[in-house]
Amino acid sequence: MAKQAVLLLAHGTPETIEEIPAYLSNVTGGRPLPAHVIEEIARRYSLIGKSPLTELTMEQGKLVEAELSGIPVYVGMRNWKPYISDVVGQMRSDGVEEAAAICLAPQNSRTSVGLYRRVVESAASGLRIDFIQGWARHPLLVQAFAERLEPAWKKFSDEVGQPVPVLFTAHSVPCRTVQSSAAGEEPDPYAEDARSTAALVAGLVPRIGQWYFAFQSQGASGGPWIGPTVESTLDALAQQGVTTLILQPIGFLCDHVEILYDVDILFREYAANLGIRLERPESLNGSAILARAVADLSRQGLARLAEPR
Repeated sequence: MAKQAVLLLAHGTPETIEEIPAYLSNVTGGRPLPAHVIEEIARRYSLIGKSPLTELTMEQGKLVEAELSGIPVYVGMRNWKPYISDVVGQMRSDGVEEAAAICLAPQNSRTSVGLYRRVVESAASGLRIDFIQGWARHPLLVQAFAERLEPAWKKFSDEVGQPVPVLFTAHSVPCRTVQSSAAGEEPDPYAEDARSTAALVAGLVPRIGQWYFAFQSQGASGGPWIGPTVESTLDALAQQGVTTLILQPIGFLCDHVEILYDVDILFREYAANLGIRLERPESLNGSAILARAVADLSRQGLARLAEPR
């Protein structure tokens, strides 16, 4: 029987501010960014100390491995250490022959998730890979977000004496990356996937009543990014008289700069200037339910690999 393993894939993040230029070069594929963009990103990292994405993803990998009882779990990053190619090399050295690969970005996009797939397939010569492309509607993923949202919503609503509306968010992507490029090509699923996750989470916490959705963290590269933006949504909510709001990012599985800076500093300050008090639930991070979701996906992928060829 072939030796099997699981490979979890994430974006990656630099450990120090000094590593940010090299990291950004990886993100852009070597395309240079203006100095002021690099300086701004370094400033954001300095305000949060550092991004905990790598250590939290490693913790998630250990939790999934515990769920799988005997199946090793590896973690590879696309834009920083440990690089996917190096991790796949280690898997090969360890005798792994088959692996379920899962991108820790549940909402599928041909561009973002597609890039992970290309990196894995390029590095995995000699290994059989089952690549799980999207899992935005997995019941345990939805349950994990709802478990974080409900107590935070109840506490905030009890404090202010009325139900607090919820704004769900996912990371924006450039419009060009989700537009169909060929006749007859299926639309990119990313935007629909993101909104579906939000709707399903809201359905598990029906008492929240009013909820909204926006795309956050539009980049500095040229061209339009998909929206609506968080900022424009906050503007509209302020005009409607909203003064309290919970923001839950449902496109991210752990804390990193897009939560610790974009939400906790940038959006909170923007909301405050509009007269809105903005809070957010705890991120999934070490969620046991999230680990069960990823373990379930892993078992499905490994079962497909074990089927007779």
